[in-house]
Amino acid sequence: MHPAPTTPTTAAPVRSHEERTGPAPKPSGPTPAPAPRGRAVDWRRWTPLGFLLPFGTLFLITFVAPICYALHQSLFKLHRSGLGLTPPSTVFTGLSNYADALADGAFTSSVVRVLLIGAVQVPLMLGLALLLALLLDARRTPGKRFFRLAFFLPYAIPGVIGGLMWSFLYQPDVSPIADALAGIGLHVDFTSDSWLPWSVGNILTWGWTGYNMIVIHSALKAIPGELTEAAALDGCTGWRLAWHVKIPLVRPALLMTTVFSIIGTAQLYNEPVVMKAVAPNLSSSWTPIMAAQNEVAANNYHAAATRSVLLALVIFVLSFGFMRFVNKRGAAL
Repeated sequence: MHPAPTTPTTAAPVRSHEERTGPAPKPSGPTPAPAPRGRAVDWRRWTPLGFLLPFGTLFLITFVAPICYALHQSLFKLHRSGLGLTPPSTVFTGLSNYADALADGAFTSSVVRVLLIGAVQVPLMLGLALLLALLLDARRTPGKRFFRLAFFLPYAIPGVIGGLMWSFLYQPDVSPIADALAGIGLHVDFTSDSWLPWSVGNILTWGWTGYNMIVIHSALKAIPGELTEAAALDGCTGWRLAWHVKIPLVRPALLMTTVFSIIGTAQLYNEPVVMKAVAPNLSSSWTPIMAAQNEVAANNYHAAATRSVLLALVIFVLSFGFMRFVNKRGAAL
């Protein structure tokens, strides 16, 4: 007797937890942000810094570091004790060096003297440079190349050489200028105390007018020809064209040359030092830099650093004060 055949049974499929319990409920809160993935560094963003690195390095070494060192040195003094047989020691004194410098009549007089020279000489020099640049830019001026080179030539001569040349022209015994003035009844001693500021200012004007003229003339050349032609069609020619069209358009060049002239005048040194050969009455602290150099010669480097910092502050206030004044005036116009 054979057993009854049995029906083969199939195994039930294994169901996952999600199929058995249904889809998992979605979180009610905000969807979490995807995990951050690593991004490749975009080196092109750092390329400009690579180009600026050489300049920045030299700027820090040659400009920022000396200023910081001078500020640090100006806060100390050399202290000597006993009979001076022992080496002096450096003592922190705070701002006492600045109080001493401001109480030094020779130093403050030198600052005032240089400011007065600049107040007269800089406007005269830039006015003459602007006039020469406008004449060179005029269409009917003959010999433009010759006059441009002739006006620029004094700037190519080193300041010390120019000072020596003018010293001979100022020397009372051999001065042809003094002889010519004496012929018409004017007896002038260019090396006297009252004439020394004018004599030095004349050397500065002679040496730097050509340089400023070239800067202003380059700005005049950059004016589009359509503007001057349109002004000419409206009847604006000659000096009216220069006053109403050209000079306003070269205003940035005038601003730049004025700031450079202020800085250069405050740093006056070569010309007075050279003139001491024919003007013994010219003091060794006639300018602020000469006063600082005197302290260096006396091995008082802390006092020299203090005077240098004060001069830098004067230049900073004058330069940025002038630029701020001009910008405000320009915005108000």
